[in-house]
Amino acid sequence: MNLKSLKIFCDILARRSFSRAADENDISQSGASQVVSQLEHRLGVRLIERSKRPLGPTPEGLVFFDGCKKLIARYAALEDEVRTLHAEVAGRVRVAAIYSVGLHHMSRYVQEFMSRYPKANVRLEYLHPERVLESVENGQADVGIVSYPRSTRTIEAEPWREEPIVLVCAPGHAFAGRVEISLAELDSQAMVSFDPDLLIRHELDRAIAAHGVEPNIVMEFDNIETIKRAVEIDAGVALLPEPTVGRELATGSLCSVRIGGEELVRPLGIIHARSKPLAPTVRRFVELLHGHAAQPAIFTS
Repeated sequence: MNLKSLKIFCDILARRSFSRAADENDISQSGASQVVSQLEHRLGVRLIERSKRPLGPTPEGLVFFDGCKKLIARYAALEDEVRTLHAEVAGRVRVAAIYSVGLHHMSRYVQEFMSRYPKANVRLEYLHPERVLESVENGQADVGIVSYPRSTRTIEAEPWREEPIVLVCAPGHAFAGRVEISLAELDSQAMVSFDPDLLIRHELDRAIAAHGVEPNIVMEFDNIETIKRAVEIDAGVALLPEPTVGRELATGSLCSVRIGGEELVRPLGIIHARSKPLAPTVRRFVELLHGHAAQPAIFTS
């Protein structure tokens, strides 16, 4: 039994797939299956329930999975600690972020980090908000970037930055020439909004309801990019974080209007698993993010 085998086993359960775990570890699917078979033979128990889809752990496998994740995390932290003894930052940082944080902007953070610490390696992945949480909980990501961060029994969240919410409309809309608008003016207005199961939708609905008004929700989407496309064709107005429409404001395909009398913001935060101490290299990356927290951000995707 070696650490590589334990990592492959954990990746299989985290990804719920032999093939995806095999690709991630640069081995064949049959090789990944053999690793699990050898572990099961050594322990004398079945670890993975293969007859169900998606596959999952047996009760024994779940206990083994939890223990292996902690072992792998401790070893990774130990490696980074040893590498940094001579003031050299090296090692891997795995970041999972929600799509609307912006590929271009986050890539700039990664490039800056890599230029400071050439021996470090940063892997950046964009996921649905729920998948970001799962990725951090399962150990697939060291840190996650999410909106409306909340600490839980398994997740520790820390604030990063706040983005003002603005009303966004098409250039031909009646609101387009306005500098400021009140939420009360949204009563019966056609609106393109977020899916009801997203936390940002709950927060915006609460703020609007406090004014006793009810917009006419004509479309609902689970991502900002699709909402922007719908607003561009004048399907309705939308409430969106200002940095996420920087590109459209620059090209003139959308207009933004400040919300008067309100302090509507979308908070962004950094999350990590409570059970996994941050490795020194990961801590350095988080410190870099915090160093940029007060700077203006224009996210382009």
